[in-house]
Amino acid sequence: MITNGDPRGAGNNLDPWYSHYAQRTAGLAASEVRALFAVASRPEVVSLAGGMPYVSALPEELVIGAMEKVMRERGPVALQYGSGQGIPRLREQITDVMALEGISASADDVIVTTGSQHALELFAKLFIDPGDLVLAEGPSYVTALVIFKSYQAEVDHVPMDEHGLIPDALREHIASARAVGRRIKFLYTVPNFHNPAGVTLTWERRLEILEICRDNGILVLEDNPYGLLYFDAKPPAAMRSIDEDGVVYLGTFSKTLAPGLRVGWALAPHAIREKLILANEAAVLSPSSLTQLIVSQYLDDADWRGQINAFRGVYRERKQAMVSALEEHLPELSWTDPHGGFYVWLTLPPALDSKAMLPRAVTELVAYTPGTAFYADGDGAQNIRLSFCYPTPESIRVGVRRLATVVNGELDLLDTFAGTGRLRTDRATANTFPPSDLR
Repeated sequence: MITNGDPRGAGNNLDPWYSHYAQRTAGLAASEVRALFAVASRPEVVSLAGGMPYVSALPEELVIGAMEKVMRERGPVALQYGSGQGIPRLREQITDVMALEGISASADDVIVTTGSQHALELFAKLFIDPGDLVLAEGPSYVTALVIFKSYQAEVDHVPMDEHGLIPDALREHIASARAVGRRIKFLYTVPNFHNPAGVTLTWERRLEILEICRDNGILVLEDNPYGLLYFDAKPPAAMRSIDEDGVVYLGTFSKTLAPGLRVGWALAPHAIREKLILANEAAVLSPSSLTQLIVSQYLDDADWRGQINAFRGVYRERKQAMVSALEEHLPELSWTDPHGGFYVWLTLPPALDSKAMLPRAVTELVAYTPGTAFYADGDGAQNIRLSFCYPTPESIRVGVRRLATVVNGELDLLDTFAGTGRLRTDRATANTFPPSDLR
């Protein structure tokens, strides 16, 4: 095999073109979440792993009616190329959605994308040069980490607690990076019902973090897929509502309507907006006219606010089922108790490794996402992300019971080898948040 002097080609007999790939493709590794899909899709396995919305709670007639009306009345437009920025009517409607988060915006500053994941990738493409530093919460959204790595950035995780990103820690990380000459490109944050931690950034901290970033010339990338899916009290207003020039906001219909439509958006300051439109056109020419029009028709005709409220009830019931099951079957452990969104962040005893434990969990017919998936530096072995969004409450209870069998079995095995029962005490001491937001 010809390697052209590139060690990436040496010994790789499965792909004869391996040595020809760009260096940045080294960051294109399958995420631990994606790798679980094949296992989790088996019907006998209770999956507490993936963050799939419970789309069955969406009445079929709402979407079918929108589809039929679009094709009947606007079929030629729906099947044609469109604008690289998105359909104007939908962009106006998106400003109404964002108004629920306290954002006052012009439709001219909205860019429609093929899901907010696409918006995240476009943003990274515009801003990241090889060797740049991205600040992000620790833990952080797994696929964001994959994207940043694919553009050859390094991620510096800033600690969180039960109130979200810690401002003093952010100051320290900025100072440390600047002291050694590192170039910080932006801060990536999921402030509402965080993925994977489930916590929400307080209003006071939002103000403080934005002030820190303004003082240091750091752009904020606010990713907000879950903000409207609160259970009781609304979360604080979006960070973009406070700072129009220093925040790029990402939103999506994947969690409040359906992910299969693949419609998301970015709200950006004018100069960044223009670059994002060009990047969007270079990537996909234009987002799908068909799915944009379906979403727009749905927003025109349906009680979409009422449907979001229905989703809140579905996810509230599932969260309660998960927390109750954890209290019953794993009472000695600790976990976050989210007030919205999809996820609980569980902390294991120090002796256990969530990634190493996963094969045994699969044999017990339960799947979860190891905490290591949410760190760029290999941290998180003591944590598990549990998703309560998709399984029924009864399935959640079964899944947690099976997980408890795995955890207790691993501890019994360790106790046997150690010849002592002391491993069962002081189980959750690291990578967890303070007790006020824990069970």
